[in-house]
Amino acid sequence: MQQNFQDAMGMVRKYGKPDLFLTFTCNPSWSEILNCMEGVQFPEERPDIIICVFNMKLIELLEDICKHGIFGTVLAYIHVIEFQKRGLPHAHILLTLDSESKIRTKDDIDKFVSAELPDPCTNLRIFQIVTKCMVHGPMWNYLYI
Repeated sequence: MQQNFQDAMGMVRKYGKPDLFLTFTCNPSWSEILNCMEGVQFPEERPDIIICVFNMKLIELLEDICKHGIFGTVLAYIHVIEFQKRGLPHAHILLTLDSESKIRTKDDIDKFVSAELPDPCTNLRIFQIVTKCMVHGPMWNYLYI
């Protein structure tokens, strides 16, 4: 753990402070996980499948970020994987971007962050994903009052 901390500090010294902090959380309802269940199994009973699917999706996310540059050019990144009480993994990712890709203005932020629900008339699939995966608890009851 100490070595990992020293590596992270060395990255900060060489490339500067991280620009983005992302959290990537495992979803036990992913179709790749549910398709591997046998009979009446629940995802919590198969941590081997959960971690395998999570790792594949994490690698794909890091590829999209680093190789395909969805946030711009990444100079350095570091991530750590933690496990929640129910055994579901999640990753914390720190990204350091080059000077051309740094987020400096509110317009830059608006390119990546949205706090609005998608319009169900024009983007029904995205609306369904957001309301299923990102809206929780009693707040949902107040959205359409």
